[in-house]
Amino acid sequence: MSRFSDLDFVAIDFETAVKHHICAVGIVNVKAGEIVDEFYSLIQPPGNFYNFYNVQVHGITPDMTESEALFDSVYSEIKKRIKGNIVVAHNESFDRNVLMKTMNDFGISYSDLDICKKWECTMRIYKKKGFTPASLDACSRKFNISLQHHNALSDAIACAKLYLLHMQNSE
Repeated sequence: MSRFSDLDFVAIDFETAVKHHICAVGIVNVKAGEIVDEFYSLIQPPGNFYNFYNVQVHGITPDMTESEALFDSVYSEIKKRIKGNIVVAHNESFDRNVLMKTMNDFGISYSDLDICKKWECTMRIYKKKGFTPASLDACSRKFNISLQHHNALSDAIACAKLYLLHMQNSE
């Protein structure tokens, strides 16, 4: 995929403890069509409170995040990776809203990131291609992309690979 000399973007995924309260983030930076950086962090949600059903989905528990930093302490790492970039997520409206609401909770302006209001969405892209279902795990299976579903970094890597495949087939 090295022929994408100008294909730079960031794929991102959040896992939540409850509502929009982030408990994990995975970010993958792609430069010239190649993954060049991966970032993963657990994040302590407000009050370290979790919804039972969310824990069932991703397996992250209060014990795992009780000593982790809050969002505002991890924000500088997130910002340096996504600021000014094209951002891709598998269900972009979910991930974008989680980030926007969390930033608002911590008094951080979304405009600080200098990114588009709407991100690229691999779920929407693959739905338009006729994939049913177009979930991250279904798309990953279709293309033999390794996935530990609901691990934020694994999800971000799979999303990046799906976006690269889409861009490769769009030429």
